[in-house]
Amino acid sequence: MTVFSRLKTWEANLRASYNTDLSTPENRRRAHIYNLWFDHAILRTVWTNFFEVAPGVWRSNHPTHRRFEKLKAMGFRSVLNLRGSGGAAHYLTEVESCEKLGLTLVNVTLHARYAAPREDILTLLEAFRQIEKPFVMHCKSGADRAGFASAIWLLVMEGRPVSEARRMLSFKYVHIRRSKTGVLDHILDVYEARQAETGIGFEEWVRQEYDNEALQREFEATYKPWF
Repeated sequence: MTVFSRLKTWEANLRASYNTDLSTPENRRRAHIYNLWFDHAILRTVWTNFFEVAPGVWRSNHPTHRRFEKLKAMGFRSVLNLRGSGGAAHYLTEVESCEKLGLTLVNVTLHARYAAPREDILTLLEAFRQIEKPFVMHCKSGADRAGFASAIWLLVMEGRPVSEARRMLSFKYVHIRRSKTGVLDHILDVYEARQAETGIGFEEWVRQEYDNEALQREFEATYKPWF
């Protein structure tokens, strides 16, 4: 094992030791440290990446508890978590915050660095149709998954053109196309070309033609991300 591999293993083990449940005061302390430093909540105490997508629909990075309190005071009713519902400390503390504040938490899984399976996009659309407004959708940084979901909201729920929807994936929100997250832009590019040919709607395209594995292969063969 190389020195780099050993350091990587050490870091992963250290991270895992702090990524714990909230069942004891010590676990809660370690979970707080994990959220603050390993999940980078320290940055999100001052940087929110909070923007309105459409009336009653907002996007953000992962809110801290204090920001959840502010959202509640602003009249928000629901939170759409795009990070999935696993047992990680950041999710457990979010569940706790939403329960304390009476916010409805809806969980959907999206990924930033590879094309989402068809089922995940359809689950997102189902959540969009059921969630109570006003709501905020968030991933970790609010740059990639939140941007992709916001683009889908505009395409399907608002009937906006791709040219407008793709603005949700821009450097304004710290999305960098020339990275592995550029696969999200690639999905919109492929859909836009197909729509120009046939007029097909985004949801219909996802249901009938979307192939996440093929899109991922095309992206990796065509693009040369910087990182």
